[in-house]
Amino acid sequence: MEALGTFVMDQLLKMVWLSDLVTAALVALGVDVSSRLGGSLQFFLYDTAKIVLLLCVMIFVISYVQSFFPPERSRRILGRFRGISGNIVGALLGTVTPFCSCSSIPLFIGFTRAGLPLGVTFSFLISSPMVDLGSLVLIMSIFGPSVAVVYTVVGLAIAIVGGAVIQRLKMDDQLADFVRGDTSDTELLALSIRERLAYARRETTLTFKKVFPYIVVGVAIGALIHNWIPQELVEGILGSGNPFAVILATLVGAPIYADTFGAIPIAEALYLKGVGLGTVLAFMMSVTTLSLPSLTMLARVIKPKLMATFVGICLAGMILSGYAFNALQPLFA
Repeated sequence: MEALGTFVMDQLLKMVWLSDLVTAALVALGVDVSSRLGGSLQFFLYDTAKIVLLLCVMIFVISYVQSFFPPERSRRILGRFRGISGNIVGALLGTVTPFCSCSSIPLFIGFTRAGLPLGVTFSFLISSPMVDLGSLVLIMSIFGPSVAVVYTVVGLAIAIVGGAVIQRLKMDDQLADFVRGDTSDTELLALSIRERLAYARRETTLTFKKVFPYIVVGVAIGALIHNWIPQELVEGILGSGNPFAVILATLVGAPIYADTFGAIPIAEALYLKGVGLGTVLAFMMSVTTLSLPSLTMLARVIKPKLMATFVGICLAGMILSGYAFNALQPLFA
């Protein structure tokens, strides 16, 4: 059983075979993979191919499942839940929607216009870009299954607590006027298996086209960090010797626009440079949830008081979880 688990981890998730294949191909072409340039090229080709393969497989599966839960049906399901149970369902729904933060906002608007509780919609808005099944698999492929599971649980906890706090503060008046008052709905479309497969293929293609440039940029930055920036410099800024490393990583990550697939290569490179696990994961959460483009879009939907509350809750949750992960890092070794 242990041998099977090791095989699945190394060959299916980490894709060691792909790393060996890329290395062999570069060596056959006369590239010295032990050099900085050769190592950067190996890192770039391997990580790009690995992430694209995992991305396409996971998005196809997730999109097929999602075809059973279009926005209209999701609204009906969420409308049955109130209180903390609504926050839990909203956060869990976010895990099966493979969207970046910007793409989550139109659904957030739709849910809000449908009259769903504000806290439920915010639980969805937080969890959708931060935690999804695709990111779970990718994080597992780099940091291992225990880290991936705990990261997912922590992300869901931030989404649930964040939504509950916002609901408790009764900030419905902080929504833009055009977002409120639309409770219209449409009949659900019954799809055949063939139509659902076609939908999954279409969503996979659209998602790939949308995120691939960010994957390339993220992997390129990761390769630069991994092979060109001295480890002493990275550790000096974001290492355990800096008590403000988690806060710094979270604040630095916020303006960057990338989804999980673009952030993971950077996180991997930082981790390999000796940056604490919690610092790396706080950076990932910040990048995926609080990018400037998404906050700019959200500012058109909610008023400044609610915006400040949302950002403050997210930052607090990310920073606290980052310090917790760093303290517990020996348990994940």
